[in-house]
Amino acid sequence: MGSGQQIGQGIDRLVVAPAARRDAILQLLRSARQTIILSMFRCDDLSILDEVAAAVQRGVNVRILITQRARGWKKKLKELTLLLKSLGADVRPYPSTVMKYHAKYIVADDGPALITSLNFTRKCFESTRDFLVFTEDPEVVTGLKMLFEHDCNSPAAVLTGITERLIVAPDHARERVTERLRAARNSIGILDHRATDPRILELLREKQSQSVSVRVIGDVRIDGLVAHGRIILIDRTTAIIGSMHLSSPSLDARREVALVVDEAPLVTGLCDYFEALACNEANILNLWATAPPPPDVDEEDEEDE
Repeated sequence: MGSGQQIGQGIDRLVVAPAARRDAILQLLRSARQTIILSMFRCDDLSILDEVAAAVQRGVNVRILITQRARGWKKKLKELTLLLKSLGADVRPYPSTVMKYHAKYIVADDGPALITSLNFTRKCFESTRDFLVFTEDPEVVTGLKMLFEHDCNSPAAVLTGITERLIVAPDHARERVTERLRAARNSIGILDHRATDPRILELLREKQSQSVSVRVIGDVRIDGLVAHGRIILIDRTTAIIGSMHLSSPSLDARREVALVVDEAPLVTGLCDYFEALACNEANILNLWATAPPPPDVDEEDEEDE
């Protein structure tokens, strides 16, 4: 990817460069004329808050689903919730007392939609390695709206009818991700600083033993950017991008959302991006030496997730 690090003119569009992230999200919020649904984990960026206020002022129905659990943010989340309500947004703290909430997406009107690994924070806008996918796919837009209503009103119910382009944890994430990885014939590339799930690691080792090229880039700072975003690349034909880690808590115990991308220009651009990072062998994890995490590890408790 070039310095702009924005690719795709089809149904999907990818934004990577820190300098382009904030404006891309602001443009999405500004495009809304009737409704915005926003799934939020953290937010401390004033421009995003200002845009929420501006949307309400022009008559947009802004609905926000927000987590109730983020390390170091107990007081901040309460203050953020009150602030968003004072701006006129309809704010719903995620009601499940069992499942942790970590999904990050936005839908403006009937599209476009954003699925991302990024928090709406100054740190993620400026200094992390993160990925934003905007899509006009009506099935994805409808799926995100269905998920939003489900999580607002009946989070304990079985989630059904979601397009297979959306991978939603914990409902079917492990099954769908495992199926995709198992089907790899030539290569698997992963950017994920929390790729720790024992079963996933064992599958990756199995694929490696079958002469599939398997490379995982983990918790390394590259080009000054802190590891935060996660992508899975399979056979240079498929990418999976979103909030979900390849970890047991993320796959099995948290609300996460990722998008399957198969548009050739986007996948090729991501593969080129990955190759640029992977050319330094010091960035690649040794899968054979990776030990499973303690059973009580939950990466949501990390400050920057």
